[in-house]
Amino acid sequence: MKTIGLTGSIGMGKSTVAAMFADEGVAVFDADAAVRALQGPNGRLLPAIEMAFPGTTGPDGVDRAELGARVFGKPDELRRLEAIVHPAVGEERAAFLARHADEAMVVFDVPLLFETGGDRTVDVTVVVSSDAATQAARVLARPDMTKERLAEVLARQMPDADKRALADFVIRTDCPMDQTRHAVRKVIACVSANEGR
Repeated sequence: MKTIGLTGSIGMGKSTVAAMFADEGVAVFDADAAVRALQGPNGRLLPAIEMAFPGTTGPDGVDRAELGARVFGKPDELRRLEAIVHPAVGEERAAFLARHADEAMVVFDVPLLFETGGDRTVDVTVVVSSDAATQAARVLARPDMTKERLAEVLARQMPDADKRALADFVIRTDCPMDQTRHAVRKVIACVSANEGR
């Protein structure tokens, strides 16, 4: 099995590209979706999060706005939260791998792939990228997003240029959709043929 690490900064179109891999029949592990399930209604991390951050959970799971307010801009609190979340996501990833053990390749959709050293655990890295203006327009169109919050998120992420320099493949999303889909198919073909960069 070949493992593909898919990443990209906020607003780059990573979810769209992940869906394209899925459309081509490649199983995708979405780390963000795993976190949402772990923190959602009856999620198994709710007791630990509530203990560490009282008042941030309820019947609907984690109050993301409240928890975000508690950890954004506070490195120690963020590390505390990550110490709860990251091991659980690792367990979900292992279960995903077990379920897809017979597949030729799988994709791990991980927002902070390089930042967390996750690139060392995959065979191939793919960075989704677009120009900065397109990125900002996409992100600022989201509800409750501000320029300040975007700047905070970007400060935690490796710069796009650095990610592109480290990537085995770069897939652009500031172009017609069929070009992006063609790039996804090219990655699949190259990985199937055991080619590199």
